[in-house]
Amino acid sequence: MRCLITYQRSPVDYSSEGLKRINRNLNKLDDLPYSKEELRLEAAARVEKMSIQGVQPKLSARLNVSQGKFEFVDQGGTYILKPQSADYQELPENEDLTMRLAKTCGIEVPLHFLVKGSDGERTYVIKRFDRAGRKGKVATEDFAQLSGLSRETKYKSSMEKVAKIVESFCTFPMVEKSKLFMTVLFSFLIGNEDMHLKNFSMISTQNKVVLSPAYDLLNTTIAIPNAIEEMALPINSRKRKLTRADLVDYYGGECLQLNNKTIQNTLNRLFKATCSWHATIENCFLSPEKQKDYKKIIESRVERLFPES
Repeated sequence: MRCLITYQRSPVDYSSEGLKRINRNLNKLDDLPYSKEELRLEAAARVEKMSIQGVQPKLSARLNVSQGKFEFVDQGGTYILKPQSADYQELPENEDLTMRLAKTCGIEVPLHFLVKGSDGERTYVIKRFDRAGRKGKVATEDFAQLSGLSRETKYKSSMEKVAKIVESFCTFPMVEKSKLFMTVLFSFLIGNEDMHLKNFSMISTQNKVVLSPAYDLLNTTIAIPNAIEEMALPINSRKRKLTRADLVDYYGGECLQLNNKTIQNTLNRLFKATCSWHATIENCFLSPEKQKDYKKIIESRVERLFPES
């Protein structure tokens, strides 16, 4: 048995070390008292009232630390819970793993982990980065809003336009472009073909406008059978058969205008991180079959991005 929060071996689902990661005063965490079907029904019933949307079923919740349990709310939640999808297999386990892999590259990610339901099925939990204190909100806008586009038109853009948004709105654009470059390379390596405009956001914090922590990072290639595209938004007019020249020389160098040192440092950090990914995948909660598929995608993409390795 392994802890759902730390992935480390544990006699219980939520180890004391894991609980302290969530909140230093948290001494226990109850399973959700619902099955995956009940959670999906609950999410559907609340969808019109909640401030979070998207294709995956989602629930807004607060953590009652003293009682060690999550409580669903329509407004003012500080956590988002994503139960199992009726259409795609193992999305909670997939997203939790992918966010962990992102962190190994230095990509900023919110607190996230898995919890079990009454049927033993796992739900993905992520802490909201757009909330501060008990009732405070952090000013946040996604790139669809900044582009004047909607949820329905979130794919009608390009990664070049994403770069221009960073240039136009961020306080220190070159710093944020470096972060964007890492996120784009990471998404390519792990098979995330769904980084549309709603999956990039900016926040205003400490009198600065910066890229938000990463969210909605998934290996969609193993979740959606027979995936054709490799990127949701084109790079160099391409969504598939992307090469190192497209990703590094063109996007990093020409489009983002990063210097050679920054590009090389990013590549070195990313390649070093990939060396630990197989071990993390083997300790995750994906099924053995999905783990194997996940590894295959990484191996093939590493060969394309790092042909000299």
